Amino acid sequence: MPPQPRSEQAEAIALHALAYILSDEDLLTRFLALTGCDGDSLRRNASDPAFLGAVLDFVLEDDRHVVAVAQAAEINPEMVIVARSALPGAANSW
Repeated sequence: MPPQPRSEQAEAIALHALAYILSDEDLLTRFLALTGCDGDSLRRNASDPAFLGAVLDFVLEDDRHVVAVAQAAEINPEMVIVARSALPGAANSW
């Protein structure tokens, strides 16, 4: 397993994941429905490490999304999983 990222690195990976979600209208609609967020709350929460952990939880539900985020971030896909463990709420995640 790769080394544990610092929280700043994990947050950067999660921001790539958020950008990926925002780039796909169907995915964004599903994310908003599941989280109860709207555009304003997305902007407000984009810097909250706990929210970013939830973003990674959402992406980790589908391997295709993990691969796409990893490609965008230019990292190994397993780093998305490792990044999730560095953010708040990881004990409650899958």
